Order: sequence, then structure tokens, then C-alpha cells
Amino acid sequence: MMDTSVNICGIEMKNPVTVASGTFGSGMEYSEFVNLERLGAVTTKGVASHPWEGNPTVRVAETASGMLNAIGLQNPGIDTFIERDLKFLADFDTKVIVNVCGHSVNEYLEVVDRLSDQKGVSLLEINVSCPNVKEGGIAFGVDPKALNDITKEIKKHAAQPVIMKLSPNVTDITEMARAAVDGGADGLSLINTITGMKIDIERRKFTLANKTGGLSGPAVKPVAVRMVYQVAKAVSVPIIGMGGISCAEDAIEFIMAGATAVSVGTANFNNPYATIEIIDGIEDYMKRHGIESLEEIRGCVE
Repeated sequence: MMDTSVNICGIEMKNPVTVASGTFGSGMEYSEFVNLERLGAVTTKGVASHPWEGNPTVRVAETASGMLNAIGLQNPGIDTFIERDLKFLADFDTKVIVNVCGHSVNEYLEVVDRLSDQKGVSLLEINVSCPNVKEGGIAFGVDPKALNDITKEIKKHAAQPVIMKLSPNVTDITEMARAAVDGGADGLSLINTITGMKIDIERRKFTLANKTGGLSGPAVKPVAVRMVYQVAKAVSVPIIGMGGISCAEDAIEFIMAGATAVSVGTANFNNPYATIEIIDGIEDYMKRHGIESLEEIRGCVE
């Protein structure tokens, strides 16, 4: 009688586990290791209206309990994505969440419009950590008004439910969550990476060519769990929780904090089987504790 399924914005997933954008390609890259049909959903790497080259190298650095990345959202653009990646994913019985990025509202809308007639796309995840070129490079996700405005515009165009991916690089995460929900967001995902820096003391230079990068991995998990808990108390839309999840215990922690689903990110790099192990671990936990549905433990901590 055990039921691992979850409902995200009206979309039924067979289990709560997906992957964090940018850590799993668009599924093809990991399909030799992971049966994609075991996943609740595949979340794709961010896709833009045109190809992005990304940042100069060095773009990745290892840190204690995590990593820094300054990839710069390199991607082949929406044309290649539709012709190659969506066609590949169409052969698998799993939901598809497409992560969308852009440097202006219009760039986001171009991608959203192109995806509107793609039946294989279940949900849109909007990466608002991108720099807004019209506002001096300030990310959409750190200004409540900018976040509210872009959410409203995307909702006017989107054929699929819209999940806004929140940046943790803010003073009050609940203010940003409310701004997105007030703009019409159907759901939220959090957290994106935390801005960090590493210096090579032998070379006396920044390790990353971009100087700063996004910190991810186990080091950010306590921050992510706290933010998911706060947002779950502040708004009533479904949440996809992420940030340092590497085992079933981590995933269950996020669910108990209020997340409906979870995304596995950095763990995929050192253990390509992490997602399947987490799915199996959640099922084992439910069996051991006599849990019939994840609803029994969602947001159970007060």
C-alpha cells in the first residue's frame, strides 16, 4: 500500500526525486548509469533563447564538503534543445522539467513561447539567478519587484505550470517567495547556489576565472533546509527542495521541512547512482516506519 508519488502543481510524479539543473545534463549524459524511468522527473540544464558560451575557464573548484562553479549557464540554445534533448527524453516514461534562463525578460519569454507547444514538457523551472542586463547585471532573483514582474510576464505566456527557482543570496527568503507567488508562480524550487570564492595562495590568484562562483554540495544543506522550512510556512504552493542532498536521509529531511519533492545535484558528480540510491532509501524508510504516503511526514516538524 506504500505510495511514493507526489503532485507538483497538478503534475503527478511517481516519486519525489528529480535532479538539480546543470548537474545531470538533460538526461542523455547520465542515461548509461541511471534508468531515467525510475526518476520522478528529469530537470534539464538551463536553456536560453540562443547558445551561451559560458564563462572563461577555470570554471569549477573543489571546496570542503562541496564545490564552486562558474560555468555561466553554457548551453546550446532552444533550437538544439528541442531537436536533440527533448526528442531523446520523449522515449522515457518520466516527467520533464525544463529549466529556463535569460538575460532579459524577452529572452525568457522567447524560450517559454517555444516550449508552449512541446507536449513532452511537464513543468517550467525559471532560473532567476541570471543577471538582468537592463538593470546593471543585478540578478532577477534578488529584487522582489523584479522577481514579481518577471513571474507575471512568464505566467502570461506559459502553457505549463511555472516553478520559480529562488536564489539564497538575499536577506529574507520569505519575501522573495511571496513576491514570486504574488506574481502567479505555481510552485517554487530552492535553493540555488550560494555565492562563494576561493583563492589559490600559491599563485596568489583567484581559483576561478570569474572570481566568484556558486557554492553547492553538503556544505549548503543546513542553509537550504532552513530556507525550505521558512518558505513552506510563508506560502502554500508546492516546493522542490535542493541543496546538498546526497542520501535518502537528506531527502527526507527536506520533506519533513515542507518540500513536496527534492532535487539531487552535486552528488551526481561523485556518485552517478545517487538518485536511484535515494529513491530506494526513501522506500526503505517508508517501509521501516509504516508510512503509506509521503504526505504523512511532509512538513511534520513544527
